Amino acid sequence: VQVVESGGGSAEAGGSLGLSCAVSGEIASGVCMGWFRQIPGKEREGLAAIYTTGSTRPWYADSVKGRFIVSRGDTVNTVYMQMNKLKPEDTAKYYCATNKGYGCYSQSWHYASSYDYWGQGTQVTVAS
Repeated sequence: VQVVESGGGSAEAGGSLGLSCAVSGEIASGVCMGWFRQIPGKEREGLAAIYTTGSTRPWYADSVKGRFIVSRGDTVNTVYMQMNKLKPEDTAKYYCATNKGYGCYSQSWHYASSYDYWGQGTQVTVAS
């Protein structure tokens, strides 16, 4: 299973950036995919999670609710995260992840341990 993120880069505070994530390999369609970020020396922070099929609403962390929007892509097992109203504290390496098909749950989607497969990460830098 491969997880590949793309997008990110640099933006000014108040600006927007987009990330995409695609999962391929021996994995079912309709998996749960989570977005995380990490600053060196800190734990990985769960930002949002969404199923790649169906109509289940995504989950969001309070830190990004109302600013970040996750959505399903047009191709199988692809998701996007639109990041709006960016703040300097959003600067981090962003990761996409999925698991072996046991889904995501409201009480656990934000834990890194709920995911088995991770992308390589993509850097987001927000200037003040």
